[in-house]
Amino acid sequence: MNRLDAAFQASSLAPQARKVLAACASLGILLSGCAGSSGNASSSSAANTGSSSAGAKLTLVSYAVTKQAYENIIPKFVADWKAKTGQEVTFEQSYGGSGSQTRAVIDGLEADIVQLALAGDVKKIEKAGLIEPGWEQEAPNDATVTRSVVALVTRPGRPKVEQWSQLGDGQLKVITANPKTSGGAKWNFLALWASVAKTGGDEPKALAFAENVLENTPVLPKDARESSDVFYKQGQGDVLINYENEVLLAKLKGDTQPFSIPRDVNISIDAPVAVVDKNVDKHGTRKVAEAFVQFLYTPEAQREYAKVGFRPVDASVLKEFEAQYPKVGKLITVKDFGGWGQIDEKFFKDGAIFDQIQTKVSQS
Repeated sequence: MNRLDAAFQASSLAPQARKVLAACASLGILLSGCAGSSGNASSSSAANTGSSSAGAKLTLVSYAVTKQAYENIIPKFVADWKAKTGQEVTFEQSYGGSGSQTRAVIDGLEADIVQLALAGDVKKIEKAGLIEPGWEQEAPNDATVTRSVVALVTRPGRPKVEQWSQLGDGQLKVITANPKTSGGAKWNFLALWASVAKTGGDEPKALAFAENVLENTPVLPKDARESSDVFYKQGQGDVLINYENEVLLAKLKGDTQPFSIPRDVNISIDAPVAVVDKNVDKHGTRKVAEAFVQFLYTPEAQREYAKVGFRPVDASVLKEFEAQYPKVGKLITVKDFGGWGQIDEKFFKDGAIFDQIQTKVSQS
């Protein structure tokens, strides 16, 4: 039994029937090659030609920092698929901020596969009717394909910030993106909150801590990329709340900015992958799109993620790279908050906790 067949049997009856019918319609597909990337901004492919006897095209839409991993993963998949099936596949790729990429897909960018910074973004595409409910069960680990944690970046020559509590003492200017406009920035806020509320403190104490941090946040950039520019290029702030994978990738490129990973408590930044059902059925690419998703969980692909700073979800690959990733004593997950539905309702919808903090800070 191959990986795709296993995925079919793991699905419920209705999705199974849907997938089998779609797969039957796309038998005989020949797929080849690997196209170039569209760069670090969202851009749609001109036209997805779908599957034919001559080949097929897949459109992958992902968030910016995965680009370097996919430069190596995609050729490996192309070769693996060709060797197993004789079929060839080409890729269109689009990279940008997770929130922007989500909106682009909803607005008409015909992605066959999305990998985004948080499950909440995939849920938005689901709510738009492009992805069928239950996508989390169609891949391992609730469709989480990479993990990371929050990192704290400081200035050369200054003491590292290694404890969350240091961010709330009023001595440090903190740069973080705005979770109202950046999906990834929600992780930052949840990490701040969890450092108090999930370690024995009550919610009033967590609220007071978050307020203290945001009172010392001179600007809230719209996304993680812009917040990095504010810190690195504009020189604002003493501490940048960033992600481990970003700082490790920057280090590989020669960056010497010091950083630390809070090890007492941190949050597991789980990035999901999903097939965009409406588009693969339209393009006739379901079979190869699902095969690509399954390939992302193989050691070959997981190793490429690890090389650019992501924590692998494959246990054997994680062990290979364990020296690169500090162990965290208490790793908080989205489930500890009740899931993204409860998180958005409690913290990020209009008038919720984040807005309340912002209103109070602006009046102080």
